[in-house]
Amino acid sequence: MVFLIVQSEDGSHHCASLDRAAQGPKKGKGKGQSNKLAYTVTDIPPWYLCILLGIQHFLTAIGGLVAIPLILSKELCLQHDLLTQSHLISTIFFVSGICTLLQVLFGVRLPIIQGGTFSFLTPTLAMLSLPKWKCPAWTENATLVNTYSPEFIEVWQTRMREVQGAIMVASCFQIFVGFSGLVGFLMRFIGPLTIAPTITLVALPLFDSAGDKAGQHWGIAFMTVFFIVLFSQYLKNVPVPLPSYQRGKKCHFSPIYIFQIFPVLLGLSLSWLFCYILTVTDVLPTDPTAYGHLARTDTRGDVLSQAPWFRLPYPGQWGMPTVSLAGIFGILAGVISSMLESMGDYYACARLSGAPPPPKHAINRGIGVEGIGCLLAGAWGTGNGTTSYSENVGALGITKVGSRMVIIAGACAMLLSGIFGKVGAMLASIPTPVIGGLFLVMFGIITAVGISNLQYTDMNSSRNIFIFGFSVFAGLTIPNWANKNNMLLETEITQLDQVIQVLLTTGMFVGGLLGFILDNTIPGRIFKKCLLRKMLAMLLVERREKGNCRREGMVRNISSLLIDSGWILGKISSQK
Repeated sequence: MVFLIVQSEDGSHHCASLDRAAQGPKKGKGKGQSNKLAYTVTDIPPWYLCILLGIQHFLTAIGGLVAIPLILSKELCLQHDLLTQSHLISTIFFVSGICTLLQVLFGVRLPIIQGGTFSFLTPTLAMLSLPKWKCPAWTENATLVNTYSPEFIEVWQTRMREVQGAIMVASCFQIFVGFSGLVGFLMRFIGPLTIAPTITLVALPLFDSAGDKAGQHWGIAFMTVFFIVLFSQYLKNVPVPLPSYQRGKKCHFSPIYIFQIFPVLLGLSLSWLFCYILTVTDVLPTDPTAYGHLARTDTRGDVLSQAPWFRLPYPGQWGMPTVSLAGIFGILAGVISSMLESMGDYYACARLSGAPPPPKHAINRGIGVEGIGCLLAGAWGTGNGTTSYSENVGALGITKVGSRMVIIAGACAMLLSGIFGKVGAMLASIPTPVIGGLFLVMFGIITAVGISNLQYTDMNSSRNIFIFGFSVFAGLTIPNWANKNNMLLETEITQLDQVIQVLLTTGMFVGGLLGFILDNTIPGRIFKKCLLRKMLAMLLVERREKGNCRREGMVRNISSLLIDSGWILGKISSQK
């Protein structure tokens, strides 16, 4: 599926790499030719190119889409019900396809993929950790679990319905903020020192989940990490010659940067294959209590035979959603974090797809439609919301194809995968240590993305260093204390107790709130003009050296430089 059929100037078709296909018809040579888009946001590529690149976008997002249901499964008491896990994976595929179509056609109208968000995970896990929703002890014993019994079904569905209701109500806030135009107003008070600890604390509390899964067999987990790092970092610029056909040249080999395109998919596949070999040869223990047993592929393989070939997810498939104040307040923290992340993605996506910077009304519309997507995700019962996928925005820079039709094709691939039940079952059968290795890489990247927002503030300032450091450390310390001493937080008002417990055990809420308060109250928040001049000067010099900054395009280059930093743009507008 990595072969791209490209139309030449003479009308012939041939297979080429994504980078080569993205260059499109060559009209002339120049220093900036390598950065030329083959198809901009409004262009319509050939149907076969749309399908192939659309599938690639789906495969790029598949790691994050699969990870979310697998993380939630334990707190939903589903760790021994692989069939239901496969249904959750299929549901999140299906809803992500719907949300992507809505965003591309009616929202911000940029080529951007929508999918599950890790910003909702932390408050969801905090809500499910309340004494009311902790899993019964018998659900943790595989021998006592009958996945078809009404009692077990009611246990996990009541928890899912509680999550659904919280997401649906909290998404109404995002819809209101988006369509009312409050986004610009809120951005005046939310800067890098708020968003950096918030996103950083999305992933840091998940170390326990990653460690538990990787710890089932550390050798397999680190092998998965090794493959992903090898492909994504060391071999990303190494082309692989694959056979292709071109009229005139007939059969020949074309270079394809397959490691750069599918590092996660290749890493998971190789580790999965290695686990299968170790299972067939009985190198891995067959005793369920032995270390390394969960690395066997046959411990989770029955789900493939049990899963139906076709299953159509539908709203309310787990029952009528229920609502509690504790869940709503917790999910609101995830909604705010998701909105801020998406706004940065909109600017980056516009630049990479050849579109002008999105105006305020487009951003407002995109946030509003994203809220509608979260509402649909709650109604369908994915256990999560929806947000823009940064990794797919990066894929636009690789393929040089920024057409909306490609993303529409990718959304259709998600819809079909959600209906085809065997796809979700296959992904649910991935050995536990392989998933743990994936989590180690993925959560590390999310943490680094949060910290990277500090590049848009002056970290030579002791004020800023204090705000970030204190916010992150408090965001780890306070939830840890609240989990161990929840009895001290009781007020004898049940609803209030639950709200306090969820908020104080949600690290991203604690850290983000402290960063917000300190950044807006400690003197010295005004964005330094000298820092802006310095950053612009450095970036302009870099572009001149690359030959991309011509005199007649100076204004356009400055605009694109500002778009590279959503925070810089926001700070400038806030000072007007």
